[in-house]
Amino acid sequence: MSTAFLEIVELPDGRIALRRADDEESLVVLDFSEDAKAFLQGQHVEVAKAMLNVGVQMAGRMAEGDFEQEDEPRVLH
Repeated sequence: MSTAFLEIVELPDGRIALRRADDEESLVVLDFSEDAKAFLQGQHVEVAKAMLNVGVQMAGRMAEGDFEQEDEPRVLH
């Protein structure tokens, strides 16, 4: 997936989406709760951009085979 053709948009319902520039279908959608938006003091769009940027970078590394699969279960927190 080429990152040159991806865009981050705020949808009419307030969710943040990653999609191809030439397509209306979202690849990834982030939905911040009102509590999270309040905690982030209106900066949830910037946080979403950072989250999606790191995700795209990681996907690129995985596609290039530059990502080591861990044998043990990972703790997600």
